[in-house]
Amino acid sequence: MKIKLLTFSAFVIMSITSCKKDGCHECHYDGPSGQIIELGEFCGDSLETIEANGYTDTSGVNHVVHCHGH
Repeated sequence: MKIKLLTFSAFVIMSITSCKKDGCHECHYDGPSGQIIELGEFCGDSLETIEANGYTDTSGVNHVVHCHGH
């Protein structure tokens, strides 16, 4: 019984701490035709930077970036 309780407790602690994942979120911008362009996952300082500065595509156009849950 004690081993099951310890195993369950360890699992809960690992689940809680791994969910934070340094504040990572999926990000995208709205393309010129209204389509959503996925940029992938950004974390920590990279997340703050992409949201503050936007994303510049290959043609030199800067887009406002939206990140889910942030």
